Amino acid sequence: MKSRLILLIFLTFSFLNCSAQKQTLWDNFKEAKKNNTEPILPDFSYSGYKYSEKPIPFVNYEIFDVTKYGAIPNDTLSDKKAIQKAIEEATKNKQGIIYFPKGTYFVNTPQDDQSIILIQSSNIVFRGENRNESIIFFQNDLPPADPEKLWTVPFSIKVATKKRGKFITNITKDATRETFIIHVENASKIKKGDWITIKVLNNSPELVEKDLFPLKPDPTWTAIIEKGVQVNEHHQVAKVEGNTIHLVSPIHYNIEAKYGWKIDAFEYLENVGFENMTFEGNWTKDFIHHRSAQDDGGWSSIQITRAVNSWVKDVTFKNVSRALEFSVTAACTALNVIVEGKIGHTAVDVSGSTGILIANSVDSAGMHHSFGVSGGSTTNTVIWRSKYAAHTSFESHASQPRATLFDNVEGGFFQGRAGGARFNLPNHGKHLVLWNFKEIDKPEENFRFIATETWYWRIVNPIVVGFHGSGTTFKEDEIQILESLGTPVKPESLFEEQLKLRLGKLPEWLIDVKKQRN
Repeated sequence: MKSRLILLIFLTFSFLNCSAQKQTLWDNFKEAKKNNTEPILPDFSYSGYKYSEKPIPFVNYEIFDVTKYGAIPNDTLSDKKAIQKAIEEATKNKQGIIYFPKGTYFVNTPQDDQSIILIQSSNIVFRGENRNESIIFFQNDLPPADPEKLWTVPFSIKVATKKRGKFITNITKDATRETFIIHVENASKIKKGDWITIKVLNNSPELVEKDLFPLKPDPTWTAIIEKGVQVNEHHQVAKVEGNTIHLVSPIHYNIEAKYGWKIDAFEYLENVGFENMTFEGNWTKDFIHHRSAQDDGGWSSIQITRAVNSWVKDVTFKNVSRALEFSVTAACTALNVIVEGKIGHTAVDVSGSTGILIANSVDSAGMHHSFGVSGGSTTNTVIWRSKYAAHTSFESHASQPRATLFDNVEGGFFQGRAGGARFNLPNHGKHLVLWNFKEIDKPEENFRFIATETWYWRIVNPIVVGFHGSGTTFKEDEIQILESLGTPVKPESLFEEQLKLRLGKLPEWLIDVKKQRN
């Protein structure tokens, strides 16, 4: 009897010890939220238009039909001035829908100048009558601003405010990542509802080492070594109490005041959208990376910069060099986007931004760099339930992106397509999370995130959960946490489950998107 009791006690302790060792990342996140402690995973649930709490609206602004301003669809003559005139009138009206009846509207024709179509006002929405039949056709490519720099080709349509944010105050106390409160020197110029940029740029060797750990700084990574660790997180203010600022969404980087963290005003446009139409380029060649300005950017479609709560929904990009870029933006969504036709340079790229959601989108063209992130300190980007072709891979273009989630993404998975100049490495900082990623190209054995056979492809140890599909294995000492390799995990979607945990239930718009997929 005594020996049976001892055996029972031993088995009980063994079970409890085993359970403790096997705490999943999701359990860790839930526990941290409950106990107000620091989780391993970032909280990605605040990404997207209105923090993904509300659907993208179908706005009822006054309609500015481009055919009323001289556009004649399908006649092969330029409609650029008519589109610009409609934007001017909508801007004067302080809101408006730039409406495109069915037909093809020609832009950048031989008769046009090389100016871009510029939106500099909030509450402007491009809307087509029919996604597949309301088409803006970019006939000719635009040249680079600097012929020696292939990447300086402008986007044909750009959203941008004329204003620039200015310094407000210094941060005075440390703050832990995934928390909501910061302390500043003087908060008198900050109020509820304001958007601010929480920032640092510091080349302290100690900070650089902490930022890259466990990677060692490479002497060729001169951007981070000489200019320093750069963080630019854009946040909305929930309330101000004295010199204490409460944020709507959590910070994603540990703030140590000794490194000179600052607060700038974040100037922005709001409620700018593109929906229910096609943007088509005239790129017909076989793509070669960095061969020419045409290859890299000649037909660049839409750039949304310095905007919040804006969107691209139910839009197709065809035969373009670069489809869509969110640059220095926050809380924006790309939903139901399709990239098709000839292979070009980039699909949907996020740079210098915070909380961007790329949702239910498909890169069937298989752009050289598919969905992903690039420079300027991009934080908390979510690519959710999206697909791209097997012959390409995701973008992670160096210049200090952090906290990126690939959630239920299906596509190729290999080293050669991340992008990034050597001096801007590593390709990605802390908290790259691959959650139930399905690989569809050929498997690799002992896949490395710290390549040794080439100078590119350096990623600070990522988090890999439920990676499955082809059978790839990983060099595990180059991964922060590897969970359930080869088998998808529950919860199926980290983004959905974090959002559900925060709101108490999934928002209806997200449920509707999932229904449309099935």
